[in-house]
Amino acid sequence: MSRNRTVAIIGNPNSGKTTLFNRLTGANQHVGNWPGVTVDRKTGHICHDGIGVDIVDLPGIYSLSPYTQEEIIAREFVLSDELDGILNIVDAANIERNLYLTLQLISLGLPMVIALGFMDDVRAQGIEIDCAVLSERLGVPVVPISAKKGENMHDLLDQIAHGMRAPARQPTYLHGVGAAIRRAADLLAPLPLRGCSLPFYAAKLLEGDKELWSRYGGDMPRGMREELDALAEGMHSHANSTDNEMVLADALYDYIEEVVRAAYKRPKVRKMTVTERIDSIVLNRVWALPIFAVFMFLMFWCTFGPIGSFFGDGMEYLLQEVLSPAVSGALAAAGAQPWLTGLLCDGVIGGVGGVLSFLPQIVILFFFLSVLEDTGYLARVAFIMDTLLRRIGLSGKSFVPMLMGFGCTTPAVMAARTMENDSDRRMTIMLTPFMSCGAKLPVYALVAGALFREKAGLVVISLYVLGIVMGIIAGFILKKTVFRDVSSGFVLELPAYRMPSFKGTVLNMWQKAKDFITKAGTIIFLMSVVIWLLQNFTPTLAVAQTSSESILGVIGTFIAPVFKPLGFSGWEQSVALLTGLVAKEAVVSTMSVLYGAGGDSALLSSLLGTVFTPLSGYSFLVFTLLYMPCMSAFATIKREMGGWRWALGAAAFQTVLAYLAALAVYRIGSLLMLL
Repeated sequence: MSRNRTVAIIGNPNSGKTTLFNRLTGANQHVGNWPGVTVDRKTGHICHDGIGVDIVDLPGIYSLSPYTQEEIIAREFVLSDELDGILNIVDAANIERNLYLTLQLISLGLPMVIALGFMDDVRAQGIEIDCAVLSERLGVPVVPISAKKGENMHDLLDQIAHGMRAPARQPTYLHGVGAAIRRAADLLAPLPLRGCSLPFYAAKLLEGDKELWSRYGGDMPRGMREELDALAEGMHSHANSTDNEMVLADALYDYIEEVVRAAYKRPKVRKMTVTERIDSIVLNRVWALPIFAVFMFLMFWCTFGPIGSFFGDGMEYLLQEVLSPAVSGALAAAGAQPWLTGLLCDGVIGGVGGVLSFLPQIVILFFFLSVLEDTGYLARVAFIMDTLLRRIGLSGKSFVPMLMGFGCTTPAVMAARTMENDSDRRMTIMLTPFMSCGAKLPVYALVAGALFREKAGLVVISLYVLGIVMGIIAGFILKKTVFRDVSSGFVLELPAYRMPSFKGTVLNMWQKAKDFITKAGTIIFLMSVVIWLLQNFTPTLAVAQTSSESILGVIGTFIAPVFKPLGFSGWEQSVALLTGLVAKEAVVSTMSVLYGAGGDSALLSSLLGTVFTPLSGYSFLVFTLLYMPCMSAFATIKREMGGWRWALGAAAFQTVLAYLAALAVYRIGSLLMLL
C-alpha cells in the first residue's frame, strides 16, 4: 500500500496559511490576523477523488534564507525527503512581496501549485489579475481563491490531487545573475546534494548562505570553491552592491516587476482602502494611545463588571447550590464514610469548583482578545508601543509575543521564534511572563473581590498595567546587564483589517475554555486531592487534629517567614503560592481547600477579608503577578532558550523582582498610611 503524498502549505506570514489549512483539512487551528501565529508545523489529512494527501501547515516565512526559528523549521522541512509537493499561498493584495518567496520555491523544482488568496479583497479594490498569464510566466498552476469564503476550494483540491507538477521553468534572474546561477549549477552536479534542484543550491551558495556552505562546503574541491567565489564576485559588475544576497534579490525583484506588469491591472484612480482610513485614526500620533486605553478599559469592564459577575455567580450557584448538595446527599444515602464526603465535597468540588466559577470571566477575556487579534488591531498595538519601548532599549517586535502573554505564557514564549536577533529573542522570553496570563485571572478576581469590592475592577486593571511596567523595567535592567547587544530593527507587517468570523471566534473561545476545563479536571483536580490529603494528615500519617499540625502546615510554617516582610505571614498563603508553581489557578483551589470554603467563593471571600488587609492583599497579588510562571511555561522557556541555565536564571530573575516589587508595595503603602 503506497503512502499518502505530503504537501506543505508555504507562504508569507499573515498570508492566510492557517485559514486555508483549516478549510482543506477541517482542522480548528487558531487563526490570527498578525504575523507569527503558526510557530510550529501542523499536519492534517485530506482525501479527494480517492487520493490521500497529508497537508502540513508550516510557519510563515518571507524567503528561504533562514534567519528566525520558524524560517529554519520551514526550510529544513522543505529540504528533507518528506515533501512531495508545495502549496504556495500568495496574498494577491501584496503580490510583489509574496512572489519573492514564490520564485524561490519554484527554484526547488518540486511539484507545486499556487493558491492566489484574498481574491475577494482584491476585487473590492478594483484590481484585476490574469491568472492564466501569471501561471504561464511562473510555469506552475495558479488557482484564485478566498479561503475564508471557500471560493474555488474544489478547483484547488483538483490541482492538489491531479494537477500538481514540477515547474515548467526555473525563475529568471536578470542582469547576468541567471547566467552565473546556471554555471554554478553545472559545477555542483558531482556533489551529493539532497532533495531539490541544482539551481536552488547554486543560487543559495552564490548568495553566501552560511548554513548550506557549512553543510556542503567541506565536500567541494578547492577549484570548485574558487570558481564559485569568482562567479559571486562577477555578479557585482552588474549591480550597485557588493552584498551577494542583495544582488540576487534585486535581480529577482526586477523580474517580479515584469511578471506583475503582465498579469496585474490596478484601477487608474486609486481609492483609499478601509484599512488606510481606520489606520489614519487608530495610528494617529495623538489618539493612538487613548484609543488603545479605551479598548482595554472596555475589555476589563465587561470581564469584571456586571457581565462577568452575572455569569460567574451563575456558575458558582450551579456548583455550590446544585452539584455539591447533590453529591453530599448521594454519599450520605449510600452510607459513605465522612472522610470520603469531605474529600469529594470539600477537596474536589471545593478546589475544582473554586476555579471553575471563574470560567465565564476567562471566556469573556479571551473573546475580546480574539476579536482584537482577528481584526488586525493587536498588530497595530505593537506598532504603537514601539516608539515608547525603543526609548528604553526595547522594540515593538518584542511586544507581539508579550501581547500573546495576556492569554497564555506558553504559546507566547514560542511566538518569540519570529525574532531574528538571538539576544532580543531571549530577552523577550524573559519578559513575557510579566504579562498577566489568563490563569492568574481567578486569583485576581478572588482576592480583589474580597478586599476591594466595587473597586475590584480597577485593582485588576492596575495589576495588568503593573505587569507591563515591570516588564519594561526588567527589559531596561536586562539591556544594561545581560543583553548589551544593539537591538535589531523593528519590521512588522500591518495586516489589512478583517471582520472576525463568528465560527473562528467561537472556536477560539471554546479552545481556551476547553483548555481551562481540562486543566481544572486534571491538574487542579489532582492538586485539590493532594492538598486535602496533606492538610488532613500529619508527617507521621496520623489524622491531623488541626491544619497547623498537618504536612502542609509544617511546610507552610517553614516557608512563611520568607513572606512576612511582604505583609502576609499565614502558612496557608505561602502554600498557595507554592502550588501556583504547578498552575496559577491552583492558588485559588488551594486556598478554598485550606480555608474550608468548599468552593463557596462568597464564604472564601469573607474568610480572606479576615486574613488579609487591603494592603497585604495587594502585595500578595503583586507577587502572584510577577513570580516565576507555571511548570508548563517554565518547560517551554527551557526548550526555547536552550538549557537549564537560562531557564533557571529567568525564573530566579522573575521571582526576585516579584519579591522586591511586593516588598516595595507593602513598605511604601505602610509608610503612606502612617502619614
